[in-house]
Amino acid sequence: MQIRGALMLLGASFFWGTTFVAQMSGMDGLGPFSYMAARFFIGFLSLLAILIYTAKFRAKERRAGKYSRGFLIGLIAGIFLFVASSMQQVSMLYTTAGKAAFITCLYIMLVPLGAVFLGKKILRENWIGAALALIGLYFLAINEEISINRGDVILFFSAFMWAAQILFVDRFANKVDVMELATAQIFTVMVFSFCAMEIFETPTISAMANAAIPILYGGVMSSGAAFTLQIYGQKYAEPSTAAILMSFESIFGAVSSWLILGEAMTAREIFGCALMLAGIFATQWRVITGKH
Repeated sequence: MQIRGALMLLGASFFWGTTFVAQMSGMDGLGPFSYMAARFFIGFLSLLAILIYTAKFRAKERRAGKYSRGFLIGLIAGIFLFVASSMQQVSMLYTTAGKAAFITCLYIMLVPLGAVFLGKKILRENWIGAALALIGLYFLAINEEISINRGDVILFFSAFMWAAQILFVDRFANKVDVMELATAQIFTVMVFSFCAMEIFETPTISAMANAAIPILYGGVMSSGAAFTLQIYGQKYAEPSTAAILMSFESIFGAVSSWLILGEAMTAREIFGCALMLAGIFATQWRVITGKH
């Protein structure tokens, strides 16, 4: 995997991880769909501005015969993303943040399995890296007695949707225009979130205003920047490696909580971070050693 793709995917996981504090704060006075609607609306506006700014580059690619429209693919990807995001958001009404992080990131194992069914060969180091990352995520996220509740069940099924979204993006990321794909994807989530908000919730203007900062950060940095970096990064990364890189949002979330909220990491959590780092090095072993 090229370093460029790794850095982009790590950038996406950084924005997702640091959005955790904003996401929790934004839900103080808003329902899950109201927060999602506002967040993805801001994300859509930021991507739309970039899409308009980069129109000249697409025109150049069109003249060179290298352009392939990405709107339709983005609309389909947005359906996967909406289902995954909304299930995760709703589940946080019933379960803890630590268990949410662990169960959601089951896609670390589901993505390689899905890739096999789609005809891709998964190397042994990818399986080893996925296992190390999953064990590390357990030590990082789970610090309580394990029990199963409604939120855990929702999260379990959301992991399949996250895996589907990652695999779908992998299928088309290097075949269509990335900015069109990213913009259409976020637009789809925004529309469905507004529809769900109208059906299930009644947000107030004051609640939206009080959550302005969390909404802006989640919209621009997570919904806009992170998902775009994901699509660009997956142009260069195998899906199994991409899943591990993106799961590093848990580490960034823990560190940001420590820096912003003063929540120090325990020895158990540090050990989990170390195992996850070992997982990513395992997936990159052929690159590190020069063996291909």
